Amino acid sequence: MLSGKNAGFQVASAIGLLLASPLAAWSALEVEGPAPSLLGRRGVLYGALGTLMALWAAVSLATLPPLDQPIEDPGSLLLGIFAVGVVLYALAAAGYIRLYRRRRRPLLIAAVGAFALLAEAMLAIGLGRNWHATWWEWHLLMLVAFGLVARSAWKEWQAEGSTAEIFSDVYEDRTRGRREEVSVFFADLLGVAAFTERTPEDEVRAMLDTYFSSATPILERYGGVRPQTIGDALMVLFREDGHDLRAAQFGLQFQATMSKIAEQHPGWPRFRVGINSGEALVGLVDAPGARSFTATGDTVNLASRLEGQARAGEVVIGAATYETLAEKALVEELEPLDVKGKAEPVQAYVLRSLDV
Repeated sequence: MLSGKNAGFQVASAIGLLLASPLAAWSALEVEGPAPSLLGRRGVLYGALGTLMALWAAVSLATLPPLDQPIEDPGSLLLGIFAVGVVLYALAAAGYIRLYRRRRRPLLIAAVGAFALLAEAMLAIGLGRNWHATWWEWHLLMLVAFGLVARSAWKEWQAEGSTAEIFSDVYEDRTRGRREEVSVFFADLLGVAAFTERTPEDEVRAMLDTYFSSATPILERYGGVRPQTIGDALMVLFREDGHDLRAAQFGLQFQATMSKIAEQHPGWPRFRVGINSGEALVGLVDAPGARSFTATGDTVNLASRLEGQARAGEVVIGAATYETLAEKALVEELEPLDVKGKAEPVQAYVLRSLDV
């Protein structure tokens, strides 16, 4: 394609490895603040990288300055690039070793090995001679590096399943799980067992699809996150400011919408709803064969118990939720409830309406 050497092709691989090294090092740091914004703009970063690669190729092929002339002594330049890159890859490896000490998972140690191999590849580029045996060394090193990570990821994918968080081992602890104030919504169909016994399976599925699809726009309106369905049950998490009010609004609107659907289909079971607010551990939960992102803890358990105390069409809320809504909520106070897992009876309320 070219009549002779030029700088673009001489240093392209080394520059690519150099560009990757600070990102590798940054991925191993426990940073505050910018990570979510960076992930939100990853499309821009991918686009910028693709544009840079395309420009580098175009300038190299067109033999345009400053990449038109060959570098007389590329070894010294490439070794200089290696010196910078090896420090950054060493920082990346050190960070992943720290993670490996916390969570001894194959993917983490594979990443450490990959960073070491990529640093060695930069050295091989500086010392190798084109089209000699040493020139192929850095190709092999890079291939082995990517192969290590790919094999570990594939093993986790096979063990966890296609929907699992297979790279969760590299997440920061606060991403994997942290305590925060939330409101938890639970709903299930009262009398669904009897309904399924006398109803064909395809009709049961149609009923559930109708109910749950109708809940989606309401969920989006009130900012519920991580909805999970198990059979006829629905769990929704409400986070951040105003989570208790939004959960209560969602509960009332959910029941109003589901009641209208039930009126159009006589014989369909009705939902009962429980809502509770408080501190929960929000993050990844490891389970045999799968990982899931959910909320756990006493707040979640009590929300489930309150749902079991509700009658068809009702929304039962816990005392913590009621305290934040007291001036806005019209409720019916229930007798203290004996619920599983609680030594003392708990106070609960049937939520009738909200004045907001």
